[in-house]
Amino acid sequence: MNPTKGKFSNLQPTAYRHLLRGSTCFSALLLSASLAHIAPAHAQEAVETSAADQTATITTPQHTLLKTVVVTSTRTNTPKAKHPGNVARLDGQEVTDIQADHIQQVINRLPGVNVQRGNGQENLTAIRSPVLTGGAGAGSFLYLEDGVPMRAPGFANVNGLFDAFDDVVSSIEVIRGPGSALYGSNAVHGLLNFISLPSTTTPEATTSLRVGPHGVLNSWGTASAGIDAPTYDHAIRFSYSLAKDDGFQDDTGFDQQKAQLRYDHTDPANEVVATLNVMNLNQETGGYVNGTDAYKDDALRKTNANPEAYRDAWSVRSAVHWTHEFNDGSSLTLTPYARTNRMEFRMHFLPSQAIEKNGHWSVGLQSSYKQPFGNGHSFIIGNDFEYSDGYLSELQTDPDIFSYEQGLHYDYTVQATTIAPYLHATWALSDATELTTGVRFEFTNYEYDNLTADGFFGTANRFLRTPDRSDQFADVTPKLGITHAFTEDFIGFANISRGARAPQATDLYRMQFNQVPGEAKSEKLDSVEIGSRGQFAGIEFEMAAFYMKKKNFFFRDSNNFNVINGRTKHYGIELEAFRTLGEQFDISAAATYAVHKYDFNRDVGDINSNITSGDDVDTAPRTIANVRLGYSPIEAARFELEWVHMGEYFTDPGNQESYDGHDLFNLRAAWDINENLQLSGSLTNILDTRYAERADFNRGSDRYFVGEDRALNAGITIRF
Repeated sequence: MNPTKGKFSNLQPTAYRHLLRGSTCFSALLLSASLAHIAPAHAQEAVETSAADQTATITTPQHTLLKTVVVTSTRTNTPKAKHPGNVARLDGQEVTDIQADHIQQVINRLPGVNVQRGNGQENLTAIRSPVLTGGAGAGSFLYLEDGVPMRAPGFANVNGLFDAFDDVVSSIEVIRGPGSALYGSNAVHGLLNFISLPSTTTPEATTSLRVGPHGVLNSWGTASAGIDAPTYDHAIRFSYSLAKDDGFQDDTGFDQQKAQLRYDHTDPANEVVATLNVMNLNQETGGYVNGTDAYKDDALRKTNANPEAYRDAWSVRSAVHWTHEFNDGSSLTLTPYARTNRMEFRMHFLPSQAIEKNGHWSVGLQSSYKQPFGNGHSFIIGNDFEYSDGYLSELQTDPDIFSYEQGLHYDYTVQATTIAPYLHATWALSDATELTTGVRFEFTNYEYDNLTADGFFGTANRFLRTPDRSDQFADVTPKLGITHAFTEDFIGFANISRGARAPQATDLYRMQFNQVPGEAKSEKLDSVEIGSRGQFAGIEFEMAAFYMKKKNFFFRDSNNFNVINGRTKHYGIELEAFRTLGEQFDISAAATYAVHKYDFNRDVGDINSNITSGDDVDTAPRTIANVRLGYSPIEAARFELEWVHMGEYFTDPGNQESYDGHDLFNLRAAWDINENLQLSGSLTNILDTRYAERADFNRGSDRYFVGEDRALNAGITIRF
């Protein structure tokens, strides 16, 4: 066996892969997708992967969507054609060719996803959801690295994507809505899995450098070598990523460093993949620009009202994936892992401007046993165990403002234990039909220790420090799905599932005067999905419609008070498609039309903060899309014109304030001078549109994270 052909190495096509991300409305998307003739929107079958493949001569995509292999749903190689739900995939070559300076530019190519860029490396995520903040934003999405969560479930980071090693990957997979029974807390609205680039026994190395305006400097590199023996292989890969930005706004900028070490071993009965990831971020953060339409005002848009804001963070993660195959075709997989991280930042988005310090360390073990039976039946039985020890403190050094008083608001530690057995089974009802069933039981125990005085802090009584306590949560999440192949080129799927998450530690222990200790409950989301994938009239596509209802929604309102019992409903349709246009052109699309509504009433006497059942959830655009036209005049060169559409959305719960949305155009180009040298460049925001990456309404004022001006970037990649 070759180390590049194992469990985590199957997802790197040598052909350039495209997939579009929709237009203003679905009719426009369907029209654009029907203009030509389709090729893969996702990965193909297992192939040997290398950094050279990632930057190989750009070629026209091939028809392979139905042959795509994905790993996230079952943690093993699974044909996408048989997956009873949506799954989207970006291969490593496309990630490289995007020339992104923020993960948003990569992830937002997929349907149903809306990552809003904050300042620097910060981000807020939406997957089949509004853009969520605070504990809701941290706990509603599961960020994975080779199937292992990058942070502990109760200690998630709302800016969690900046932890990911995303510049050098084999692929990125996204599942929208609740995950399979193999995933628990935080896999509520969706999950993202960053699959590392496998090692190769053939020595190779690649390095890349890109420069841009306001001091942008990005570099990544990777090198691999190993031993290819008749009965076993050993290989190792080292990859790095360096990013520097002096800042678009005044007094902003960041430096970020990431590194990854991966070891692969295979023999006739075993496969081992071991990874080590480190990340460091030092950021001078820019705050919101305040005032109605301030993002359009050239005198305001580059100003920074919070020059003292900053964010420092680091993390270390390691995991060992060991799979043993038995003679009867069954297999046992054990994945021990460990992580630690620390972060300190000024909360510039709150009136207090307090300093938060947080961190945690974890050890865990994922274990699963897969048993195939005859006639296409199989089951996976497993258990996930994790222990975490975390802390948080919040200190306001600025003078009192409103009900935010100077002093130590919170100081506590939490020990968390999670145990989650699960069962996942596949039943072949016929040659064309498969039924998937699953159930997961997840038990979470929190042991909380308050390190400061119990009770309310100060005279305003805004901050409540609860006495030491224990809290337990038990959640059962069933899954049921079906796929049916109507023809070789048309497959339908449907599923019903529940996602659940225990409250974040901050939901439970960073309490306010309007809360009672122990009243927060596990958030639950029930989902129904129906869809299809295949090829029709030269178009390769996947389409899905969904309806979801959520209860026990814990969030922070526009006056920064916690709400513990919210209810919402979500429904919509998502499409991704691809088609080639003759020999030199291709077009791809990904688009979403979705409605996210409050399903409860809350009257607080403030027209902007009042919640009425049936109103749109704030920061929930109904239309999101991305359309890309590719042109390859010769085999060694490629151009891509991208249209990014963001629909209008309300910025307050009362649906009184809104952002108009925007449309952006970007151009990218790459040229292989020879097999060792590639030149690339991009022109983003071609029309120099004034837009907001994020619009919000808080305490009676519009505020924005401002989008950047037209920008020219240039890069060079060298392969050894």
